[in-house]
Amino acid sequence: MTIRACAVIYCYKDRNERCGIMEKPEKINQTIIPLDGDVDHAIVGACIDEFSSRYDFLERVLVGKSIRGRELYCVRLGRRDALPVLYVGTHHGMEHLTSALLLRFINEYCESMRTGGRLYGVGMEYLFSERCIYVLPMLNPDGAELSLHGASRESPLYERLIKMNGGEDFTHWQANERGVDLNHNYSAGFFEYKSVENENGIYGGGPTKYSGEYPESEPETSALCTLIRTVGPELILTLHTQGEEIYYTSGGECPRASRRIGRVISELTGYELAEPEGTAAYGGLTDWFVAEYGKPSFTIECGRGKNPLPPDDFFSIYARLRELFFRAPILV
Repeated sequence: MTIRACAVIYCYKDRNERCGIMEKPEKINQTIIPLDGDVDHAIVGACIDEFSSRYDFLERVLVGKSIRGRELYCVRLGRRDALPVLYVGTHHGMEHLTSALLLRFINEYCESMRTGGRLYGVGMEYLFSERCIYVLPMLNPDGAELSLHGASRESPLYERLIKMNGGEDFTHWQANERGVDLNHNYSAGFFEYKSVENENGIYGGGPTKYSGEYPESEPETSALCTLIRTVGPELILTLHTQGEEIYYTSGGECPRASRRIGRVISELTGYELAEPEGTAAYGGLTDWFVAEYGKPSFTIECGRGKNPLPPDDFFSIYARLRELFFRAPILV
């Protein structure tokens, strides 16, 4: 099984038929899978399947499913009893490039582990032994599908989706398939944000900004919060696009370690430390984790431009973040 994003995918029969490709490409023997196109849920799944078959030290973690029943793929890199950290991608549907970034990290981690190498002064054997990295590349697979492929007429929510979106172009869709913005669906500042919604004329599901009926109302956020409560990460990196900024506070408050680690992350990436403003200051994963656990959490706004960022930006963005992915676990 080999994957070339948005161009080649060799996996399950129904996926092949959808893509119109029925045989394996020449890139089957490449150790680093090229992700040179848009990444949807099928490609995430095919990559995780391939990694699982290649690397016996990689463990898959059962997290849950989306509204439409798509698996929330998650892997564990490191000893189960090691200090845990968590990386999360694609809260927002149109920010699916963040899934490609995390898949590339998983691939490079595993290859470096296989060869016993060192990256950025970090020995892979040490990293595997002392830190347990949970990676959830795509939290919002339904939203990514909408952004990339539009609304399916097979969806029981099709008519509602078209009405919520105001048309058939879902390119800029952020929410899940029920119209809930997952990064406003956490309990930190949730009820305060309801007044902000009203001020902005948001009274129900839509492409963005609607927080849902209550905190963790959506299966995606509920599943992620359950994972966090279970494994107790000491640090979380949440990838979004765009702006080349790093958010690390909740209501202006943050753990003492967050400022120290934030400065290091800024130096590693060249991104600016910032505090969220307006609607971005409520109900996010970073807000909830900081408020609930008092531990460092960072929202990384990857790249610069207009969302959704084009696949051509992938390599330049990954080059800026690569060292962070490998060094962040040892900052705690």
